[in-house]
Amino acid sequence: MPYSLDPKRFVQHVGAWLQGAGPDSDVVVSCRVRLARNVEGYPFVLRLEDEKARELATRVRDVLVEQHIDGETIWVGMEEATPIVKLLLRERYLVSRDLAPNDPRLATRPGRGVAFGENETLAVMVNEEDHLRLQALCSGFQLAEAWALAERGDDELGESLEFAFAEEMGYLTACPTNVGTGMRASVLIHLPALVLTKQIDKVLKSVMQVGLAVRGLYGEGSDVMGNLFQLSNQTTLGHSEQESVESLDRVTRQILDYEERARDVMLRDAKTQIADKVWRAYGSLRYGRSMASQEVINLCSALRLGVALGFAGLPPLSTINQLLVLTQPAHLMRNAGRALEAPERNVLRADLVRAHLERANSETGPGGRG
Repeated sequence: MPYSLDPKRFVQHVGAWLQGAGPDSDVVVSCRVRLARNVEGYPFVLRLEDEKARELATRVRDVLVEQHIDGETIWVGMEEATPIVKLLLRERYLVSRDLAPNDPRLATRPGRGVAFGENETLAVMVNEEDHLRLQALCSGFQLAEAWALAERGDDELGESLEFAFAEEMGYLTACPTNVGTGMRASVLIHLPALVLTKQIDKVLKSVMQVGLAVRGLYGEGSDVMGNLFQLSNQTTLGHSEQESVESLDRVTRQILDYEERARDVMLRDAKTQIADKVWRAYGSLRYGRSMASQEVINLCSALRLGVALGFAGLPPLSTINQLLVLTQPAHLMRNAGRALEAPERNVLRADLVRAHLERANSETGPGGRG
């Protein structure tokens, strides 16, 4: 049997992809590769009858449990999950809005669920838009590694499940835009220097001209916050997985170079102004008593920039990355053990931020001057 989710324990840690340990993690927060697959012999999800949906979910779950995906498999069925648990999973990038909708009054379609391991590097959504949506997440700029993880998971699932595939088209998916490889590769990248030097529009325009999509922190339909952007491939037909990964890798390296040059210019020409921005952000986070979620994200953006520029005395990237997730509404409410209105969440959010920064301060020494 799969392990069940312990929400109380779940909110006490975050996935390995937020540890800030990968290459170029001062600019690239994480890389993700997602594969859409459908099981031969079953209609697509929109035409899948309830009984068949539950049958397929049980079948896939049993395969994932047997294979010990990313360690011991945790399975969460959406029909049984509480609204808080669904939101927790969304805040951790483990499920989509489609699998766990915003409105708790919306009925959950039968047979929907998600499987993942304790490290959260691999996750499989079941009966979202497609029968399976497998995703691999890696910390920092490790796009090739994320693809290798996803490919290995795909191969292992393919040993027990026959995927719908046509020789002339590739993998068959519910949405025509995913037919072919069924792959979406994405990079979550932090570009404060390009934003501050007003070069971001030109850079993003060039990205879209080469066929990549640009989205906000939470993917499609989300706003850009904290100077964090998601870059991803849009074409899945006519290109191999390797070609798509290499194309995104190449463009990301160019943007990394642009961002690093912009940071060098700021450090040379406006170090005092940048230091003032960074330390004001640190002061607000370290001593604030009420903070909205977006405010924390924006202030953490300034801290990330300060760390990248080598300002001594700031918390490590792992702490800053974790705050992006642990300060989200469902995590706060789970910690409190009850539903909270926005003003209460703002107070608890500030408390949590101060506690994490105090702990980081005690581990690394008191904050210094940049």
